[in-house]
Amino acid sequence: MILIGQYDSPFVRRVAVSLRLLGLGYEHRPWSVFADAARVGAYNPLCRVPVLVLDDGEVLIESGAILDHLDEGAGARRLLPAAGPARRRQLQIAALATGLAEKAVALVYERALHEATSAGWIARCEGQVAAVLARLEAEVAALDAPFFFGAGPGQADIALGCALRFLREAHPLLFEAGRWPALAAFGETCEALPAFAAVVQVFVPPN
Repeated sequence: MILIGQYDSPFVRRVAVSLRLLGLGYEHRPWSVFADAARVGAYNPLCRVPVLVLDDGEVLIESGAILDHLDEGAGARRLLPAAGPARRRQLQIAALATGLAEKAVALVYERALHEATSAGWIARCEGQVAAVLARLEAEVAALDAPFFFGAGPGQADIALGCALRFLREAHPLLFEAGRWPALAAFGETCEALPAFAAVVQVFVPPN
């Protein structure tokens, strides 16, 4: 398999962590959607990452679809419950974490790509980030296990861990450890896992 995209993307990293937790080998092509747009676009006309090229040449796009495929063939090792309330809860937490990452990315683009930024749009995104962090802080604080998946991480935990690192690096003022202690501790727990530590690329905000 070939994973396309840079690890400073929380979406690419989410797939990479999942591959490692499932024990699946892959080739990594750290292509940028800006500097390597033509190469990425040859696999995904949206020019978005992650992209996963399967061994038979089939191309999968979007992290949700990629992870669904990986879990489908994982059997007992799957990182998401097969059905029922436990699955819906995992998907809900993952959706909140993914949305958090999307808003953080949107803020980067707003400030980096627009000469005249929209104060209203920035305030709206920052408000959404704060609201999601408050919800997730309460969810994590109420856990009776290290992860939402139990003793080990599942898709909700992976999505949240990757989103928190990106937010901390891209917008440190929005994710202060003292304000979100449960989330800060959760992020540290994730980053200490070998699967997370093996796929790290520090995000450097564009000038």
